[in-house]
Amino acid sequence: MKIVLIHGQAHKGSTWHIADMLLQNIECEKQVREFFLPRELNHFCLGCYRCIDGRERCPFWEDKRVLDEAIRQADLLIFTTPNYCMMPSAPMKAFLDLFFTNWLTHKPYKEMFGKRAVVISTAAGAGAGKAAKLLADNLFNWGIPQVKRYSVNVNAMNWAMVPDRKKDKTARDMRRLAARLSAEPRVRVGIKTRFLFSFYGSMQKANWGASESEKEYWESNGWLNGKKPWKQ
Repeated sequence: MKIVLIHGQAHKGSTWHIADMLLQNIECEKQVREFFLPRELNHFCLGCYRCIDGRERCPFWEDKRVLDEAIRQADLLIFTTPNYCMMPSAPMKAFLDLFFTNWLTHKPYKEMFGKRAVVISTAAGAGAGKAAKLLADNLFNWGIPQVKRYSVNVNAMNWAMVPDRKKDKTARDMRRLAARLSAEPRVRVGIKTRFLFSFYGSMQKANWGASESEKEYWESNGWLNGKKPWKQ
C-alpha cells in the first residue's frame, strides 16, 4: 500500500503522534512518503486562475509537482492539522487553496475516485472537529469517496502533556481504524459522489464551467459521453 502523509505543521506534536500511531498499526506492506507544510510547500494562492487553463501554468507548479505526483500515486492519504483559531493551520489552508483545481467542479483527477483518506486534527482546547471537517469536505470534493475523520481535544500544549488515559484511548482508536483500513482494500463510490459528478458534468456540457479548457478536460476523459472515472 502506498501511503502519503501531509502534515499541516512542521513540528511533531500531538497531531503527528496520532498519525504515526495509525501508520504503525496498518498491517500490510507499506511504501510511505511524508511531507511537512510549510517546509515542503511555502506559497499562498495568488488567485490568478492560471491553473484553470492548465495546472502547469500555476506560478508555483514546480514546487507543487512533487506533492501532486505523490498524491496521485498514493492508495491512502493521511492529512493532519492542528486546530488554530477554530480552523486548519495556515499552511494546510494554503495547501488546499493551491490545489483547488482538483475539485470536482474543475479538473478532478480520475485517480482520486479509487483512493481513501484519513483526516486527523487535534486541539489544545476546542475546535478540532471543525478543522477536520473543513479538510475532509475539501478532499471529498476532490472525488475521494471514502474520507474518515478523527479529531480529539487533547487538553495539552504538547504530546508530553497529554494525560495517559487520553493517550491510551487514542491508541485504541487508531488500532481500530488501522484494522479497518487494512481490511478494506476495495473503495466504493457512493451516491453523493456519483450525484455531484453528474451534476458538474451537466454544468460542463452547458458551458457553465470556469473556462473552455475545463470542458475540454472532461471531454478528453470521456466523462461527457458516459464514462465514469471510478470505472476507468
